[in-house]
Amino acid sequence: MSAGSRLSVSTESEQVRAERHRIAGCAYEHADEIADDVMAKICAQLPGYATAGPGVLDDVHDQLARLSRTGLGALLEHRRVHPADVAYARQAAARRARTGLPLVDYIAAFRLGQRAIWKTLLAHAGDSEAGQAAVLSLAGPLARYTDLISTQATDAYLEFQQYVAAESGRDSQALMDALLDGALPASGPHLSVATAHGVGAERTAPVVVVTAVVLDRVDRGEDCSERLGQARQLVSAALARCTVNGLRTLSVVRGSEIVAVPALGVGGATDGLCERLRATQDELGAEGITLAIGVSTAVTEVAQIPRAYRQAQAALELLPEGGGVLALPQLTPFKYLLLRADDTTRQLVDPRIGSALAEDRVRGGTLAETIRAFAAADMNLREAADTLHIHLNTAKYRLGRIQELTGRNVRSVNDLVELLVAIELAAVINEA
Repeated sequence: MSAGSRLSVSTESEQVRAERHRIAGCAYEHADEIADDVMAKICAQLPGYATAGPGVLDDVHDQLARLSRTGLGALLEHRRVHPADVAYARQAAARRARTGLPLVDYIAAFRLGQRAIWKTLLAHAGDSEAGQAAVLSLAGPLARYTDLISTQATDAYLEFQQYVAAESGRDSQALMDALLDGALPASGPHLSVATAHGVGAERTAPVVVVTAVVLDRVDRGEDCSERLGQARQLVSAALARCTVNGLRTLSVVRGSEIVAVPALGVGGATDGLCERLRATQDELGAEGITLAIGVSTAVTEVAQIPRAYRQAQAALELLPEGGGVLALPQLTPFKYLLLRADDTTRQLVDPRIGSALAEDRVRGGTLAETIRAFAAADMNLREAADTLHIHLNTAKYRLGRIQELTGRNVRSVNDLVELLVAIELAAVINEA
């Protein structure tokens, strides 16, 4: 699948360019009528839609109009359409799969949509040579756009169906409950499911526990609970694809949270997994699903999984209100302690240091940057200056300025630690 659909075309003349813009603009203004036309054909020709309720049909109409505006708007602006631009189609696909709509009808609806848009473009082309040349130049870009949105939506539809099928047997749910109790079935289907997900025997390959919650950003209403439930299922399906060992990750919805137990690759490194989790969070964010994700340290025994689960939940509590990914394996003990600091800890910061850092932040944070670089260079000022790409004399001036403002000498280990703690505490507050 291509990363995007190029909705721009070469031009032959200024007149053709003007006609192409006019045709696409006229079609854009009739996006609702295009959706009306497609809906009439869908209900008449596709049995799966004909039996759907009014709410589903209204949703389909809204999606058709929105997809038409996205594609025709890109034609007008001569820009590339990326998967993120049509991410809303993935959630709509999951909603169709949830209603039991046959996939063959779902794909056929996209074909009807393409034909309706093309018919509208032709209707506004007119009989002039320039108009005919312009509309023909739009055929290729329109086909590529339809391919992009149909592929994105079909992938999401199939992923949701696979997730529901996997969950329906309850084997994954029962296995997760057992693992979070620190036990592994000795035999039977649950043990087979565990093996398929890379979790085996009492001493297993390195695994982590991931917990995620969907942050409720939807308006309160009668269908709020249903939408949150659907979002959690989509998240669980996405986490099941987050793997670094080639195996599908065990992932289930447990009440208001999603819990996953990814098995790590050779060596038990977590960096690759954390990158995938952040990418998944970004992808779901583009679909309107805001996540908070906590990741535990790695464990190698099934009996340690309950402890890892508690770690992942604790990591969730340290995230700001806007969500994000907090992976304990990527934190130093120093950073973790700072994240858990309370108001009393912050009140222990010398007011002179707090004031100096606040003023420094307003001025761009160069003093804090210098302190961090000096500590990272093991108090080697020349190395710190090279890291910061500044002259040695500039670095010396900054250290003197720091001592003048805070009363602390960065060449003293105790003073340097106190400054670093104050800097990181302030950073945690700003991130939140």
